[in-house]
Amino acid sequence: MPQTIYEKYGGFSAISRVVMTFYELALDSDQIGDYFADVDMARLIDHQTKFISSLLGGPASFSDERLEAVHRALGISHEDFDEMGALLKKALEQHGLSEPDIRTTLSAIENKRSIIVTRDAA
Repeated sequence: MPQTIYEKYGGFSAISRVVMTFYELALDSDQIGDYFADVDMARLIDHQTKFISSLLGGPASFSDERLEAVHRALGISHEDFDEMGALLKKALEQHGLSEPDIRTTLSAIENKRSIIVTRDAA
């Protein structure tokens, strides 16, 4: 049976390190940093690690309905989503994922764009 990206890079702890790096970058971002001003980061990192893990073949799963409900009130734009993707790509590169695995990961995230983005550009 083929190995998932989740398994290939070390499972939950490895994905958690990627997510922590992503949030370090996101918090410093002029584009999306404000979204995290009053957020319980430890809880968010845990949830995001489970979400990314599920997209990469890990054991957790998230329904599209739940994803939409969590993001609905945030007013995330396409530009915000693009910034998130760029920062996630940097985090994945920093943790040594191969280019094909990065493309697969970003494609899985891109497939959720219509659920996460809730506003057009101003």
